[in-house]
Amino acid sequence: MSVNEELAQLTDLIRYHLHRYHVLDDPEIADAEYDVLFDKLVALEAAHPELVTQQSPTQRVGEAPLSEFASVRHELAMLSLDKCATEQELTDWVERCKNRLESDESLTFTCEPKIDGVAVALIYENGALVRGATRGDGQTGEDITANVRTIGAVPLLLGANDSSAKEIPERMEVRGEIYMPVAGFEAFNEQARQQGEKPLVNPRNGAAGSLRQLDSRLTAERPLSMFCYSLGWVDGSWQPETHMEVLEHFQAWGLRVNQQITLAEDMDACWRYVSSLLERRDSLGYEIDGAVIKVNSLDQQRRLGNVTRKPRWAIAYKYPAEEATTILRGVEFQVGRTGAITPVAKLEPVFVGGVTVSNATLHNMDEVARLGIRIGDTVMVRRAGDVIPQVAAVIESKRPKRARKVKLPENCPACGSAIVHIDDEAVARCSAGPNYCSAQRKEGLKHFASRLAMDIEGLGDKLMEQLVETGRVNRAADLYRLTKDELVDLERMGSKSADNLLAALETSKKTTYGRFVYALGMREVGETTAHNLADAFIDLDELMDASQDVLEAVPDVGPVVAARIREFFSDPDNRNAVMELREVGVKWDTPVQTGVPKPLRGQTWVLTGKLEAMSRDEAKAKLITLGAKVAGSVSAKTHQVVAGPAAGSKLTKAEELGIPVMDEAALLVLLAEHEVD
Repeated sequence: MSVNEELAQLTDLIRYHLHRYHVLDDPEIADAEYDVLFDKLVALEAAHPELVTQQSPTQRVGEAPLSEFASVRHELAMLSLDKCATEQELTDWVERCKNRLESDESLTFTCEPKIDGVAVALIYENGALVRGATRGDGQTGEDITANVRTIGAVPLLLGANDSSAKEIPERMEVRGEIYMPVAGFEAFNEQARQQGEKPLVNPRNGAAGSLRQLDSRLTAERPLSMFCYSLGWVDGSWQPETHMEVLEHFQAWGLRVNQQITLAEDMDACWRYVSSLLERRDSLGYEIDGAVIKVNSLDQQRRLGNVTRKPRWAIAYKYPAEEATTILRGVEFQVGRTGAITPVAKLEPVFVGGVTVSNATLHNMDEVARLGIRIGDTVMVRRAGDVIPQVAAVIESKRPKRARKVKLPENCPACGSAIVHIDDEAVARCSAGPNYCSAQRKEGLKHFASRLAMDIEGLGDKLMEQLVETGRVNRAADLYRLTKDELVDLERMGSKSADNLLAALETSKKTTYGRFVYALGMREVGETTAHNLADAFIDLDELMDASQDVLEAVPDVGPVVAARIREFFSDPDNRNAVMELREVGVKWDTPVQTGVPKPLRGQTWVLTGKLEAMSRDEAKAKLITLGAKVAGSVSAKTHQVVAGPAAGSKLTKAEELGIPVMDEAALLVLLAEHEVD
């Protein structure tokens, strides 16, 4: 084989795998195998530099930083979209389209997510990428070709992965959105925090900032991707008739098209899409701020035309914003069950993420310092899905002259004990324990009754606070000593509600060993660790008396966790609390230890998406039975991901990291093989 043939063959193979990874999200080889192929191409090109072309996969990243971005004028203006926010407004837009066309014409629409990123225009000549530009003001943008070339989802050469691809035009402009996937955004920020660097505010700002790097090598380090959504203009014989035809050709040529795009036959179908997409918003793996509805026929688009700088043939349905600005009116400090002091931002109420938000977490004083936040500041508040609202950034340009610094109090706001700040911890804590600090006591009892612990149905946070504040409950065992007369005296507690709660308390007495250990609320002991402890120590007394070394031998228990367990059981009050719970009737079946090693011991699994044969909690319990640690997020230490329908950012991150993924059917087979009911 000649050098030319070897080079061409290797280049085609690398392009094929790049396409499967970045465009199809379906890699066929592991990252390490791809690296071997890429390194081989680099070595071959180094030996024969005269054969290197600009379309080679090795030429994505330039070497010399730019001094500034050049301005480019768009051959066809990049228009903005008109917006609507109600079903009636969307219906009115459809009617306007019909009224401008012939009365007997039928209308169909394409529906697609409105990606929250940066709009760009790519120009291809004879299939080769020659320019990438930002939208700018719609007429003039910035030349970001060097940065666009670093993005794996942007093909440098069209049709390279499909010899049967439809004829590629001589010149055309492809429009789309460059964005930062949620998993990539979170991973980038985690790394930035570990290195003491400033994290990104949100994925959209992350994408915009990445594309404005004058050094493309920095852009190459950012987790960017792209969806192509329309044809700007085209030179050549290809004259598509519909927008869907354009997208089908894009896919055939290797351009990445969003798989959520669908064809709608009428207004009702458009509305169903808008509603359905909103429900799936938080599981997509990328941020959207709405849905875009377009007339499918390109001829009808031309005849509908534009008004000012907006097309009449498309409209954006806007979803509730997941970010909004408001004023920080004050900071309060809350006390958690382990004594952790958490600063909470008290905000001027603002509508964000579909709800009115007046409180947002500030995590800890290190985060307060990183943000540089002051009382009186204008702040950016972020709320995505069911995530607790948080302050994402401070708008310092709007800071008032009398803005005040946020100071950690010297004493616990609940009990007045001194607040301590251990050097190697970001969290400040109340120096008292739950027996003295009412706030810790309340939070500890809420944890005890929670679903994954004792699962006491009907015992919510408000009721628990009433029980503690009225002196009826001070320790967990007191819950099981409550009488109906005591309960009916409480606010909003009738006779039937009291009977139901007493029945739920009685039911909860029969629990499992692992749940009971978790319910004790030991610091650093999560659900998986609790089950591992229950598996390792068949007798609770054995666990309470275990030494540091013995505890460290338990899976998922390191020196810090072992020390926390020893500290907890060395406290006579805690041992008495356990004894009292046994005396009031809390019990569990003694687990049967077979001595057979658990097949998943030492492995970390993650569940994502919707499971159909069982709930995710049931699947988690079964995996823990087999020895697995079940984590809530994907990392490089994850061994396996189980993905059901509507899996989102966790699945995306697993694919990016090359972590094995199985579906629910494969999980059921695994459980059956090990006889887990």
